[in-house]
Amino acid sequence: MYRNKISTFTLLLLWSPLVLLAQVPKDTVKVLKDVIITGKPYREVIPVQSLSGKQLENLASHNVADALRYFAGTQIKDYGGLGGLKTVDVRNMGTHHVGVFYDGIQLGNAQNGVTDLGKYSLDDMEALTMYNGQKSEIFQSAKDFSAASTIYMRTKKPVFKDGKNTNLLLRYKTMSINYHDPSFRWEQRLSDSVSLSVSSQYIKSNGEYSFRYKRNNQDGSLAYDTTATRHNSDIAALRVESGLYGKIKKGSWDAKLYYYDSDRGAPGAIVANKFADGYRQYDRNFFAQGYLVKDFSDKFKFQTRAKYAYDYTHYLARDTTSILGETVTEGAQSDDSYYQHELYFSTVSMYSILPIWDISLAVDFQYNKLDATRKGIQTQFSYPQRYTVLSALASSFRLGEFKVLASVVGTHVTEQVRYNAKAPDKTEFTPAIFLGYQPFKETDFNIRAFAKRIFRMPTFNDLYYTMVGSSTLRPEYMNQYDVGFTYNFLSETAFLNKFSIQADAYYTHTRDKIVAAPTGNLFRWMMTNMGQVRGKGIETVLNLGKRIQQLNLSTNLSYTYAESKDFTTFAGLALSSYGDQIPYTPWHSGSAIINAGTETWNFNYSFIYVGKRYNGNVNNIKVNEVQPWYTHDLSAQKSFTVRNYKFKATIEANNLLNQHYEVIYNYPMPGRTFRLIMSVQL
Repeated sequence: MYRNKISTFTLLLLWSPLVLLAQVPKDTVKVLKDVIITGKPYREVIPVQSLSGKQLENLASHNVADALRYFAGTQIKDYGGLGGLKTVDVRNMGTHHVGVFYDGIQLGNAQNGVTDLGKYSLDDMEALTMYNGQKSEIFQSAKDFSAASTIYMRTKKPVFKDGKNTNLLLRYKTMSINYHDPSFRWEQRLSDSVSLSVSSQYIKSNGEYSFRYKRNNQDGSLAYDTTATRHNSDIAALRVESGLYGKIKKGSWDAKLYYYDSDRGAPGAIVANKFADGYRQYDRNFFAQGYLVKDFSDKFKFQTRAKYAYDYTHYLARDTTSILGETVTEGAQSDDSYYQHELYFSTVSMYSILPIWDISLAVDFQYNKLDATRKGIQTQFSYPQRYTVLSALASSFRLGEFKVLASVVGTHVTEQVRYNAKAPDKTEFTPAIFLGYQPFKETDFNIRAFAKRIFRMPTFNDLYYTMVGSSTLRPEYMNQYDVGFTYNFLSETAFLNKFSIQADAYYTHTRDKIVAAPTGNLFRWMMTNMGQVRGKGIETVLNLGKRIQQLNLSTNLSYTYAESKDFTTFAGLALSSYGDQIPYTPWHSGSAIINAGTETWNFNYSFIYVGKRYNGNVNNIKVNEVQPWYTHDLSAQKSFTVRNYKFKATIEANNLLNQHYEVIYNYPMPGRTFRLIMSVQL
């Protein structure tokens, strides 16, 4: 059902920015000098981790989800294969508490609150940044203030060197598991102040790979031990992006169009000796967004953002059986289509009362609507609509080496549903305070602490799904506390040219956690507010750098200790899981990136480790243990020039030791794979 031909809609997306060519004067050969903007001293108060530029290019990663694994405190829930769902969880607070921003605007999904990071390629990514709490600034939207942690994906903007007006990059990737991935990026200077970019990527793979399936009985005896091939992990996906970037007096603007179309298998769990399933998922995602920022005076700054998004998801589930070794597909269990519309608008104003004191006000409006077509389902669908208004009042104050940020976010939600009684309006206020201090002026050593209260609204799935949702659900509340330090050292003469370390200890407490509980029939569940989770942990990140003549050496190390326990009670009684570590939370995890590079050569080694944890069967008993897993990845890259064309060749070996592992229980991951990347820049 995936279209082989690009639709008219996609063509319009590709070329619509070119219509503006008629309104923009032709570029001259005039080259503008770089402008360096200086302002007040800036210091990160909030724990931040970032991968950008060459670091992202050198990683043996396929998508955003793969790269985020190297951040301390993050857990990627990967359901296996190229077409499997990939979500991120930070500090074990839950995927719904992570705000994912694409070029400054949050990726929304009111239906289930989950962003599938496997859809987003690293090809056009300039930087990935993760903050615990929020960014260390107050000039941001109310959405930025409202999340427990935030991940920012910043795409590349056109950069023209040596008087060039056009950049064109062609790239092709292939893998040892029948994977083909051609892509291109075109950048054009339209005038001294306006530039254009268009990029596209097509992915095609049958997704088949071998895996080992080994299971023990409760008494420890061997139940299964076999090698099989992962099926229904195929994918055919097209991504197209187009952007315009402009400069105005004391400001800038940009506009972006994004389209993603995929037909992929949704590989299910390997259970009861069943190695194939009939789940399919079809996605069409489109959004258009814009951004404007301007300094009206030395004291007053203003920015505005707007976005419209349309998401279509078709989910098809069929029964499958195995006859004489062949997978046979039978009748459909479900055949559902969902259509989601989102409209978002944000304004932010910041005023400098004193050189050391700033204040800002952000107001966001968001509208979400969910329609559905559910074949074979006789029950009524609610067709919910949600109106959300967020306002954030924030202030930052600097006194010598001391800095404080404080904010309060007000959220008002109104919902309309077709077949249910009108849900009551919800209004909440959540405060936050961040403190930073540099005790020694001559040393880049900073200590910090913060406290933040967050809540999340139940998703449309939680509230309105037939036989599942409950329109009386309360929001989920969480308190997060953090204390930590950062030390940075740079020197051209010391043994290490770069040394930086940051460490944080945190505590989280979730109340009214939304959980699903059976009602006597395993096919009928109810959503209730009854959960409490308390978490604590330590995160450390170490960066080292050394230059030996033309050779640059760098090392990035991260380690996380996490303890997140379930203290849920029901009707005043402790559940059997009371005091147990929540599912898929390892006590120990870490990563390492070691890189060596010259002007034309680059070698990269990366390592991921995730310790013992328990699967989704709740109780911390031996049979529910999920063993630790780790991967070793290697890559080598060579750049060279032929007739002014810049070529780059990369070869990668992923999971070098061919470890058989599972991120999510019963969802096997690929073993050893090789990838070749060729690119040419014109």
